[in-house]
Amino acid sequence: MAVMLRMARFGSKGRPFYRIVATEKTSKRDGKFMDIVGTLNPMTDPPVLSINHDKVTRWINNGAKASGRVRDILSKELPQLLSEREQHQRAKIQARRKARKARIAKSAK
Repeated sequence: MAVMLRMARFGSKGRPFYRIVATEKTSKRDGKFMDIVGTLNPMTDPPVLSINHDKVTRWINNGAKASGRVRDILSKELPQLLSEREQHQRAKIQARRKARKARIAKSAK
């Protein structure tokens, strides 16, 4: 079961209100979710963001992936949490690229 942290839209037409939820990747945007980890009210000036740092940390450490928008929000709120994971992922990708380039260069000779 792949878990995502993403935004679920609530509120009436023209007055959005979002919950940041932990949900299965295959569930609908506003469907069932496992846990509410935060809220976002974009209608206020400035937008009001409320995040439960303990819940977010627990879900990320258990393997949950954040959607693009949620990842952007979390990178501002909890920069150290996502930066460590992203640096590790970038290092793995760069190692794969080096290996692939070496393999291509070897076969081209």
